[in-house]
Amino acid sequence: MVPPERISHINEGDSEILGKLFFKHFVEVGGLKNSDRVLDVGSGFGRMAVPLTRFLNTDSHYEGIEIIARAADWCTKKITSRHPNFRFQKIDVLNHRYNPKGTVDASVFKFPFETESFDFVILTSVFTHMLPEDLKNYLSEISRVLKTGGTCFITYFLLNESSLDLIKKKKSHFKLEYSFENCRIESQDDPEHAIAYPENEVRDFYEKNKIAIKSVHYGNWSGRVDALDFQDIVIGERK
Repeated sequence: MVPPERISHINEGDSEILGKLFFKHFVEVGGLKNSDRVLDVGSGFGRMAVPLTRFLNTDSHYEGIEIIARAADWCTKKITSRHPNFRFQKIDVLNHRYNPKGTVDASVFKFPFETESFDFVILTSVFTHMLPEDLKNYLSEISRVLKTGGTCFITYFLLNESSLDLIKKKKSHFKLEYSFENCRIESQDDPEHAIAYPENEVRDFYEKNKIAIKSVHYGNWSGRVDALDFQDIVIGERK
């Protein structure tokens, strides 16, 4: 299944290669099991979903939520039609970069699922485009819909001593020279283009939402030589 042409910076890179790479991360780093009920927040054109169709068994269930209607519609047509335990829905959440006409603020949006519905929650390149109050609310919702012992696999741009030093030395992929509340942004005109958060504050957010951080795998976005992927990956477990 090949997604349509790239729109709004969605599907950058080779979707099939990236999907397979992240699938490997989900299993080997996140501990994903083929029986897990999975929520993919920001499911896009199914880049993460497609390899999961060959892994999750028919007793499992996958839900994808996406703010770009065209992407959710494409996934429903191309994926759900072949795999009925995979479902996609459009959520009308405001994001000035990806859904500027959205009617619901991300800071108050409630995920359309029951409490403790999922074993595994995925957010790839979502919090890197979300402002602080929005991120805090989404983490609260992730905690709510995760079962006790469930896993969240989330990517970030994390600011710590090492990444800040690399940014200062101009080795980072981003300049991140502007401050916005407690984070740094790449563009004042387009704040949601790229957002980096202090790692210590992210850890505080997790603690407040009863999510234990099991591991952090730093990416090469900051200029690190040895890295698992481009963005930083945080694996959390619902307490």
